[in-house]
Amino acid sequence: MTRTIPVLLSGLALLLMGVGLLGTLLGVRAPLESFSNIQTGMIMAGYYAGYLAGTLLVPGMIRNVGHIRVFAALTAVAAASCLVFGLAIHPWIWLLLRAVSGLSVVGIYMVVESWLNEQSTGPIRGRIFSIYMMSTLIALGAGQFLLLLGDVSGLQLFAFAAVAISLGVVPVAVTKVTEPRIERVVPVKLTQLMQISPLGTFGVFAAGIMSGAFWGMAPVFGQRLELDEGQIAMLMSATIFGGATLQWPIGHLSDLIDRRVVLISISLAAAASAAVAAFVVIGGHPGLVPSAFIYGGLMFSLYGISVAHANDHLEQGQVLEATRGLLFIFGFGALCGPLLGGFAMESAGPVGLPAISAATAIALALYGLYRMTRRSPTPLDAQTRFVPMVRTTPVSLEMHPDADPEPELELPRDS
Repeated sequence: MTRTIPVLLSGLALLLMGVGLLGTLLGVRAPLESFSNIQTGMIMAGYYAGYLAGTLLVPGMIRNVGHIRVFAALTAVAAASCLVFGLAIHPWIWLLLRAVSGLSVVGIYMVVESWLNEQSTGPIRGRIFSIYMMSTLIALGAGQFLLLLGDVSGLQLFAFAAVAISLGVVPVAVTKVTEPRIERVVPVKLTQLMQISPLGTFGVFAAGIMSGAFWGMAPVFGQRLELDEGQIAMLMSATIFGGATLQWPIGHLSDLIDRRVVLISISLAAAASAAVAAFVVIGGHPGLVPSAFIYGGLMFSLYGISVAHANDHLEQGQVLEATRGLLFIFGFGALCGPLLGGFAMESAGPVGLPAISAATAIALALYGLYRMTRRSPTPLDAQTRFVPMVRTTPVSLEMHPDADPEPELELPRDS
């Protein structure tokens, strides 16, 4: 590992702390401004709309003007948008700003990940990929505690988020690396992915719904239950750190037995833990942090296990292209998550959020049981190994340990 990689990761960690603070702050602040649950869900979904748009638009921007110019421009926009959130408090303005923020952040990700790719060659690629995924969760979890540094009803915390994003890009900007290229990517036909691995595709979509609902609406859930800022920060960070801690043992288990059994079991356990968390909080019982930790470990594992299951059915050279398609499906699910959570909370109150998560997990488990009747299990010696994954950009997938460095092959049209 070159010395450049820790510098890039440390800068990105600081930036992600600001991103994590902003997301939670918006969820807490929106109810204080009398935004409805539906309006808040739309605002939080705006980030994922910007994220999806950015994955399509930013590579072209980089090819036209270069990494450095795009990096500088999007950093300025991301930091400025943090401040405008606190200056222009209106649901439609926030929706637009959230989309702009999502596009800007995904563009920054792409530039950093391109440079990480440039520094990650040979067998070290997989190790860097795993470190990058875990450090992303840890930084986002740590950013939750920045909520305690100021008054959520003022401008100060928005300024802290802008400062963290601005300072986070300094190590990246001053790092001397060769400016890499982002190649043109032929979009994957999603119908092909569904034919190759129906359960893996649906699992990624369900994981996106649950992840988007958590990131977008969990702070609103806490605020509606009148938790204070410290309790909300603990709720968010416990869930995130659960994902960072439990992904490895859960994923290792999926390497040892039929991965579908693990996916079904984890889905049912996630549904049960979501119900327990709702019961604990609404009933005023102790145990919120442990239940959130367990739920996070289960919920964040679903994405990596679903991707691994899909990869079990791919041929050599198809992994990178297929995983890019799965990431897009995950992003679409994450776009739906806050919207569904907002409507559910508007109809049923705070309990609507864990209800949506539990229902999604149960649907995934039931579909998994159905798929077990339609296809024989993959032999254990033919299964790919689990890799911890969180939502990022298609650029980072070039470091995926199962990605073929050679040109990718077209996915087959038949299952």
